[in-house]
Amino acid sequence: MCRTMANSCGGRLRFLRSAVMRLPWSFWFLLLLAAGGLLLLHLQDLTETLHQQSQGAQVTTTRVQPLRKEHCSDNERDNFPSPAHLVQPKVLPWARRTSLFNSKDITAAHGTKRDHQLLKSSPVIQPLNTDPPVQNPASTERLNRVQQLRQSLMREVCAKYTGGAPKRFVTRIQVSRIFVEDTHKLLYCEVPKAGCSNWKRVLMVLKGLAHSTEKIQHDEVHNGNHLKRLDSFDHISIVQRLKTYTKVIFPREPFERLVSAFRDKFENPESYYHTVFGKAIISRYRRNVTLLALRTGSGVTFKEFIQYLLDVHRPVGMDIHWMPVAQLCSPCQLDYDFIGKFETMDEEANFLLRSFGAPSNLTFPSFKDRNPHAERTSSEIMRRYFAQLNVRERQRVYDFYYMDYLLFNYSKPFNDL
Repeated sequence: MCRTMANSCGGRLRFLRSAVMRLPWSFWFLLLLAAGGLLLLHLQDLTETLHQQSQGAQVTTTRVQPLRKEHCSDNERDNFPSPAHLVQPKVLPWARRTSLFNSKDITAAHGTKRDHQLLKSSPVIQPLNTDPPVQNPASTERLNRVQQLRQSLMREVCAKYTGGAPKRFVTRIQVSRIFVEDTHKLLYCEVPKAGCSNWKRVLMVLKGLAHSTEKIQHDEVHNGNHLKRLDSFDHISIVQRLKTYTKVIFPREPFERLVSAFRDKFENPESYYHTVFGKAIISRYRRNVTLLALRTGSGVTFKEFIQYLLDVHRPVGMDIHWMPVAQLCSPCQLDYDFIGKFETMDEEANFLLRSFGAPSNLTFPSFKDRNPHAERTSSEIMRRYFAQLNVRERQRVYDFYYMDYLLFNYSKPFNDL
């Protein structure tokens, strides 16, 4: 029986082999072609899967940490890849990275010759505008050049003081002060005492929450929660916006910003700052303190405030109103696309608005809604306050804001520094 079955199986195999041999050569060619195509598709799917898995390993969603007032270190647990590490930087309307100021804005100490050589060899790209107003071409070219110089200087300083290459990771705390306007793809880093209230009004109008900046009250700006911060998004959305949106920063001369913050928070009725900061400062640095001062926290002097600022063991933490912009907005990690300045805010902010096609009737507001009758802090007022300090104290304050002076190319406020 086994022999019969073997003969039967062998006969079938001989029949199949004979049938296969009779198939035409074109059938075999098509069969090999189909098999090759399937193999290529499988390899492509495998490559894409591995690429997605590698990205997923880098950009992982983690628990959102509560916002802390002190600056975080780079090993923050919920860090994620920086956009500079993931993709090539996008081409901007003003291109080549600049800054907005006149020729005095860059000093020889910061590589001016190299920057001017860069400008001579690099064409200036005019800003795009979907609804272009009548502009002075000479003014537009000048502002483009200013942006290129500022960005070149910022990158040079960052390369010198942070090791050159952009950091692989940025943290949530480093983007916690950035407001998002999705309609016009704008990211604005809030710098207190440098026009941030009016910038929030502009963002609210751009978002369609108001028709005019003049109708938005101060409390609505700061307490309305109408604008989203970048750290409120998941990690992938944060990275995507950092890659594709225009990142904007407007710093201010550090000493003037510091005096402006002191005048606003300690020389005017401010229950939060008097209670939280005033009481702690008076208790720690004032001799022969009275019970009234301890109870109210009012009457902090500028010298006492500076003692608190320079104390490595502060009785109360740092606050964003006098935190250095280098820590507040992390320019060396985020590589801002547009660097304006508070001192030339009106011209530069409106130039920026026109560059990305903001409504033609929207201009940057210049009104002062907090303590509107108080004189704005100027260079002269700043000097009056710093006259209360000795040379060593002024030097220590300058050292505290040293990176801000370098990154944004502000001159030394006193000759003895």
